Amino acid sequence: MNEGTTKRDHLMDKYFEFRKHGTDMRTEILAGITTFLATMYIIVVNPAIISSTGMPFNGVLTATVLVSAFSSIAMGFYARNPILVAPGMGLNAFFTYTVVLGMQIPWQTALGAVFWSGIIFILLSIFNIRTQIVKAIPTQLRYAIAAGIGLFITLIGFTNAGFIVDNQATLISRGGLTPSVLTFLVGFCVTAILVVKRNKGALICGIVFTTLAAIPMGRIWGADQMVQWQGLMAMPDFSVFFQLDLVGSLKLSLIPVFFAFLFTDMFDSLSTFVGVAEAGNLKDEDGEPRNIRESLIVDGLSTMISGLFGTSSGTSYIESATGIEEGGRTGMTAVVAGLLFLPFMFLSPLLSIVPAIATAPALVIVGVFMIRPVTMINWTELDNAIPAFLAMFLIPATYSITQGIIWGFLSWTVIKFTTGKRHEITPALLLIDLFAILSLVLG
Repeated sequence: MNEGTTKRDHLMDKYFEFRKHGTDMRTEILAGITTFLATMYIIVVNPAIISSTGMPFNGVLTATVLVSAFSSIAMGFYARNPILVAPGMGLNAFFTYTVVLGMQIPWQTALGAVFWSGIIFILLSIFNIRTQIVKAIPTQLRYAIAAGIGLFITLIGFTNAGFIVDNQATLISRGGLTPSVLTFLVGFCVTAILVVKRNKGALICGIVFTTLAAIPMGRIWGADQMVQWQGLMAMPDFSVFFQLDLVGSLKLSLIPVFFAFLFTDMFDSLSTFVGVAEAGNLKDEDGEPRNIRESLIVDGLSTMISGLFGTSSGTSYIESATGIEEGGRTGMTAVVAGLLFLPFMFLSPLLSIVPAIATAPALVIVGVFMIRPVTMINWTELDNAIPAFLAMFLIPATYSITQGIIWGFLSWTVIKFTTGKRHEITPALLLIDLFAILSLVLG
């Protein structure tokens, strides 16, 4: 190793504090790759949803790649947290089906609303208002949110694999033993064995193995080809860049839309950040999420540039837990994941090689890790247990982190208020309740 490399590694160690957090460069790189593999679906899925508004698919894809890369790198270098930031699922559906298609608002105007909501997020974060909101979340609810997100991630994994499917009679049920499900089960067993043996890069190896196992599908057995080659390169498309309507989005008639973006994005990002921080023990000496002010500023910045570049709001991703479980503890994990997005401005067709069932085993395993905080909920004190249970259950049941945290907050406040424990209701918590009610009304 030459002197230049040694000096560079020393500077990286000093900045990201590898030793303090019990990690090293190799672990952080593996964690970053794992996080990217678990979230790279957004590069294709996000434009697939938003293009329904009439926006060009390739333009939104380029915007998605750049927002994901810049936001995640900023999270790594500025906030120094291993959390990936990208255009959010759920937020993109709200943008497309509720605002543009449902309310007949031009997509340029909707992008303007995304931009302004990002500006407000940044201001709230700079003046520590969002930080105070996070600190106001009761500890018992934090444990429940982390556990609920774990169940949510697990549900996503099982549905991606086709193991859990829709059922008109029972809402959901187990799918048949299709080639997809059998491939998932084999991949899950291999991944679980690697994790139990504590092999480095277990989740990455599981994703690679499941991808290879899926190659015969549609070729040797089964009707659907899961692994497809759709070419190598596609040039970036900047046609939606800076096409937002900043003035038109400030009309009085659009205030409900603006605040709907604001509250939906706020609850989505806050709950995800708190849950991942709790499950991954990314906390400071006071027990609060680490570098929370900086992290929330980056989250707001991501939403702002989303409006500028041409996509829906950016937010912290629950799949970041895959990299954290792989050992990622510093911002280097987010930097690596962010950098991995950039080549796909040109190589997006390669994403078709890794099917959804390849990451499904990793998501289920991560759910196991994230459920751990449930043991710290005081189940004997029902004024704590009932709101915590509602938050934990409703996150996967409603397929929405936001809905879980909203009903957890509201039930906590009502129960504490009516059982003589009003001193546990802080002004900041009442502010959260107000946002929750507005989110329900405007949503």
